[in-house]
Amino acid sequence: MAEITGLVLPFFGLIFLGYVTARLVDHPGEAMGWLNTFIVYLALPALFFKLVSRTPVAELTRADFILTSVGTTYVVFALIFAIGLFLRRNTVAEATMQGFAGAYGNIGYMGPGLALLALGETAAVPVALIFCFENAAHFTVAPAMMAAAGGSKQKPVVLALGIARRIAFHPFILSTFAGVAAAFLSFEPPLPLQRLIDYLAQAAAPCALFAMGVTLALRPLKRIPAEIGYIVPAKLVLHPVLIYLALSLGGAYDPIWVQTAVLLASLPTATNVFVIGQQYGVWQERASATILITTLLSVATVTGLLYLIRSGALPADLFP
Repeated sequence: MAEITGLVLPFFGLIFLGYVTARLVDHPGEAMGWLNTFIVYLALPALFFKLVSRTPVAELTRADFILTSVGTTYVVFALIFAIGLFLRRNTVAEATMQGFAGAYGNIGYMGPGLALLALGETAAVPVALIFCFENAAHFTVAPAMMAAAGGSKQKPVVLALGIARRIAFHPFILSTFAGVAAAFLSFEPPLPLQRLIDYLAQAAAPCALFAMGVTLALRPLKRIPAEIGYIVPAKLVLHPVLIYLALSLGGAYDPIWVQTAVLLASLPTATNVFVIGQQYGVWQERASATILITTLLSVATVTGLLYLIRSGALPADLFP
């Protein structure tokens, strides 16, 4: 257990330090802008490029792994959406936000740092694949669902072009495809450029986790939404369990790939869910509360999952 504590403490400790710092130091929320810009446009893209570019090309084309992981995520989305729409009698927009809260994990800021720390650099490729394809799906589904709900007044062609542009030019996706190209061409950057990439990549996890803590502090919990009762177990328990079952049924995968996918699925609700709610003016306060609550509870659930992985109690294939 001491080994698990050694993994989890620095990880969640950085989030905690960001939270405490934001509570003690009086800075406006806008002060986070440049740090987030550094993380999204430089540090995390450098990390993805560095790790993917060193991976054999054959490992980058596992369509079965991609379809299984993304498809399972959207099974969870559909389930929570249906509960919100049909049982809770919410609007399509509100049910959509609930679906994202239950299925959209913090795979950008928390995923790479935790997976690489716990599972090593072998986890880099499944992290990059899950991140790129899940985000491409989220970037597509969110505006499409909000348009169906009447929250977007754009013409279908303009909406489709906007979605395509967001996917094609997202820095994480661009850097991953650049890494794939470098791997295919066996390209190695010159030493000075490689050092710059290394410096940026090393800063990715600490900066992202600290920024996440600050973000949580700037959105204090005002009330606990009723939807928490089914969103929390769906995000922190059901999502990783379904991913584990789906990958076990789907075929033989590298154990690290399975563990990585399950670990990413266990992460709390992404801060981007609040951003989506803010963009469309729906479910904002409840999104903020859901992010904070799932993040706090994930300290226990993620720690438990890491213990199962490191102790060997979670076999890579449940149905050998």
